[in-house]
Amino acid sequence: MEYVLLIGGLITLIVAGEFLVRGAVGIALKFNIPTLVIGMTIVSFGTSAPELLVSVKAALEGHPDLSIGNVVGSNIANIALVLGLTTMVLPITVKRSTARIDWSIMMLSSLVFYFFIINGFMEWYEGLFFILGLIAFNLYMFRDAKKDNENEELDIDVEEVKKSKLWLNIFLILSGCVGLAFGANWLLDGAVQIAKNFGVSEHVIGVTIVAFGTSVPELITSLVAAFKKHTDISVGNLIGSNIFNLLGVLGITAVVNQIPVSEQVIHDDVFWMLGISFLVFPLMIIGYRINRIRGLFLFLSYCAYIYFAVS
Repeated sequence: MEYVLLIGGLITLIVAGEFLVRGAVGIALKFNIPTLVIGMTIVSFGTSAPELLVSVKAALEGHPDLSIGNVVGSNIANIALVLGLTTMVLPITVKRSTARIDWSIMMLSSLVFYFFIINGFMEWYEGLFFILGLIAFNLYMFRDAKKDNENEELDIDVEEVKKSKLWLNIFLILSGCVGLAFGANWLLDGAVQIAKNFGVSEHVIGVTIVAFGTSVPELITSLVAAFKKHTDISVGNLIGSNIFNLLGVLGITAVVNQIPVSEQVIHDDVFWMLGISFLVFPLMIIGYRINRIRGLFLFLSYCAYIYFAVS
């Protein structure tokens, strides 16, 4: 039954997140809100909603290893697994602003996170600092994007969505919210029970199964785009997801409830996250292109992390 809960929870989170995004985007388009604003707010938040719900619920129910492990493992998976597999299928060109600004903010956020957890806890005021940092980052990105007259490519038919019924979009939002709540509950129940059955620590389950599960939307989206030869796949989206995981997911979770941090996270996992985050920088700036060999290198680094985490 625990495997049914785990898989059912993962599927529900993915579908519910998609419903929430589609419904919110539909309403936003009906009120003629620019796609740039939609992409940087609704879509960004919606795709990270599974990580947020799982982490908050885990912290409230006394499973801090799942809460922290979900974010740390998901950040490692986004860079090493998702970006690695995607670039093995289709090499990606990197924007200079991604390497110069986005990566710098991700790295700085990761270092501040390490500084915050050295004492074994993440406190509410540290979470508040992260939330304020996320707001400042989004304001900066919004101003920068408007200045460059950039537009957001949404993975939907904009004109078709504009014709959709308002009640349908409201239904999608409500269904998405309910689905996220149930999905997070099932996923956690299944993960905790599996950990107990096999005598595996919740930390291992958090950084492997739960982290991989909440990264599945990014993985599927990126791989499908790569197989279709869509050259607009953005490294910045994955780095942005990592920034939101740290500043948004952990920030909100810490404000809701103090998060105890295990020795394994402090002495092992956070250094893997810092190492892989740093590793991607030279891979990006050499020719501003991540080719298949570099993608394979990232993927193998993820395999190495999983091996050491489990063993």
